[in-house]
Amino acid sequence: MNWNKDRSIVLSQFCVGAFGLLLAVLDVFGYWLVGFFIQIRNMNWQLGAVILAAVYVCSVFAWIVLWRLWKLLGNIKEGRVFTPENIGHMRAVSWCCAAVALVCLLAGLAYLPFFICAMASAFMALIVRIVKNAFQQALLMKDELDFTV
Repeated sequence: MNWNKDRSIVLSQFCVGAFGLLLAVLDVFGYWLVGFFIQIRNMNWQLGAVILAAVYVCSVFAWIVLWRLWKLLGNIKEGRVFTPENIGHMRAVSWCCAAVALVCLLAGLAYLPFFICAMASAFMALIVRIVKNAFQQALLMKDELDFTV
């Protein structure tokens, strides 16, 4: 099988769609899943409420991330890579990751495993931010080269 740029983008779009499907399932069944979790772990309902709130607040940011990634991949597929629009998409993804990190940090005060999610989200925000900065620098260089004859 010959792996190329177009197949890689299609695979990435498939993954974004798959994550969207999983997120929709979590949104629909989250209440029951958290209820089942606190029941088998013998937790109180207040902790369950904190977990449920964190899951649904993070879900909002996850939907924004998936939408922005979908738009970013669409632009890249069309050959529009170093554009202000793509930089905006990456900036939004970075801020969403940072927001999830904050939500999980606060939820971690009630349920310690959320601290792991907070660390992972903060690290992802940092990575996306660095890639966004590289794209921004590349855009400046591209604009400079466009004016050079």
